[in-house]
Amino acid sequence: MTQRSSKRAFIARPADPERWIKAPEPRASGNGDATAFTARLTIDITPELRGRIKIVAFQRGLTVADMLRELLAREFPPAEGDPQ
Repeated sequence: MTQRSSKRAFIARPADPERWIKAPEPRASGNGDATAFTARLTIDITPELRGRIKIVAFQRGLTVADMLRELLAREFPPAEGDPQ
């Protein structure tokens, strides 16, 4: 019988990191900003903060994702000379 490795691999990472993080086809976001690629960002927050964020997004008539994208874009504008 063969033994299984104790190290469990989920998937193998591609050799080219740019291909790993970029979507295969350009997609436009829902707010009209034609960005070529999107990336997922995961953060850990408390359930209470998550609830407050969801309530504010609902009150503003936005999705949580759209509201947080706008907040991040406002707080972290492109540096001078960066591609938009």
